[in-house]
Amino acid sequence: MDHIVTVQNAVTAFADFMEPTDAELDAIEQEMPVILADVELLDAQIITLDRTPTQLDARRIRRARRRALAARVALVNRAAGASLPGGAA
Repeated sequence: MDHIVTVQNAVTAFADFMEPTDAELDAIEQEMPVILADVELLDAQIITLDRTPTQLDARRIRRARRRALAARVALVNRAAGASLPGGAA
């Protein structure tokens, strides 16, 4: 007969030391526009899964792709601008 025992790691999986740090939360906050744009794109694509896409659906997907790309470009530009030394001449 096998005995059922608890696993200590599973019981303490949500201990205080496992919380995200302030730096991790700041990074998530910086990436939130990209995350939201990707969710919008996925929503637009999911709508068309069970039917033939209409012209409106195609426009919605194109716009969502552009917003997602623009959000990624803005994030990269912010990161590149923050990492450059010095200031404007």
